[in-house]
Amino acid sequence: MKANVLTLFPEMFPGILGHSLTGKALASNQWHLNVVNIREFANDKYGTVDDSPFGGGAGMVMKVDVLDRALSNTYQTGPLVYFSPRGKRLTQSRVEDLAKEKEITLICGHFEGVDERIFSLWNIEEVSIGDYILSGGEGAAQILLDSVIRLIPNVLGNPESIKEESFYNSLLEYPQYTRPQSYKGQEVPEVLTSGHHKKIKDWQKEQALKITQERRPDLYETYKQNIKERINK
Repeated sequence: MKANVLTLFPEMFPGILGHSLTGKALASNQWHLNVVNIREFANDKYGTVDDSPFGGGAGMVMKVDVLDRALSNTYQTGPLVYFSPRGKRLTQSRVEDLAKEKEITLICGHFEGVDERIFSLWNIEEVSIGDYILSGGEGAAQILLDSVIRLIPNVLGNPESIKEESFYNSLLEYPQYTRPQSYKGQEVPEVLTSGHHKKIKDWQKEQALKITQERRPDLYETYKQNIKERINK
């Protein structure tokens, strides 16, 4: 996969993507990072990329002409994503779809946003990573890429582990334990040390259902609906 990132702060990349599994995958060319400095496409010697909004208001707006030139010189194929609080919430399902792409392009906004006309000129998907505000899209871009890259074949050591993670099949992950078996009066659940694989699987499923129902009733309803649809097929 090739990831193009348009940003005003290219020095922020690869950031967290240069470490751990994503960093190893980057070093071994399992994915490629192309960081584009939007400021290089300004049309004056000062590198001006923003201006005051028409109609007044606080803050500045990224200029449509500058961003349009940056995209024209970068974008070739695949999803084109802009991070925005008004975008659709990023989900594991969307992440899985993005992981199948050969190329994705991410736009990191700043200031009060970008000139709205860019959305008429380009087929841009607006994405939100949560109901809160960041100072720029760089953090969101790294979060999205981290979630996507780990799904690329051979990036994770054990691909089966994906099936046990939160949000797979619309369930949160069951509790995990490791040594020591006893710590400050806290014991590992007996079933996990029983060696009885079916009982362990049943316990894990039961815990995942319980935690999802308690903490994310919306996900639990999705899970039940998915089960119903499978039965009716």
